[in-house]
Amino acid sequence: MQTVSLSEFKGKKHVVLYFYPRDGTPGCTLVATDFSDHEDQFGRHDCVVVGVSRDDCLTHATFRDQHGLTISLLSDPEGDVCRMYGVLQEQENEGVRRECLVRSTFVIDKKGVIRHAAYGVTPRGHAAEVYDVVKRLRA
Repeated sequence: MQTVSLSEFKGKKHVVLYFYPRDGTPGCTLVATDFSDHEDQFGRHDCVVVGVSRDDCLTHATFRDQHGLTISLLSDPEGDVCRMYGVLQEQENEGVRRECLVRSTFVIDKKGVIRHAAYGVTPRGHAAEVYDVVKRLRA
């Protein structure tokens, strides 16, 4: 329920910023629980994990509580941040056009530079793949 800026982490932490379509869906739950289960490993590499969706803060709170999530979940209901990262895609279904969020992940180093970007990621094993990227940031 507070505003978060990535600049807060600049010079201090690497950031895994991942975008996901909806709280509570199977793929989104898998990714969120996987990142939460390994949050301490990311922390040992000076890295924080942040999830973003267009769901509101109350929906995030319920999702977090139901699944014991420890990572930060941010709300972008208007899709402004999603558009900045290019993760919204317009789709048409039965003549109706709407924006859909593409599951995507960015690894941002302590200098604020995006070092890795992945769009349309597969949920299973994704946290481990991202962890491998984070480990290489120290090298």
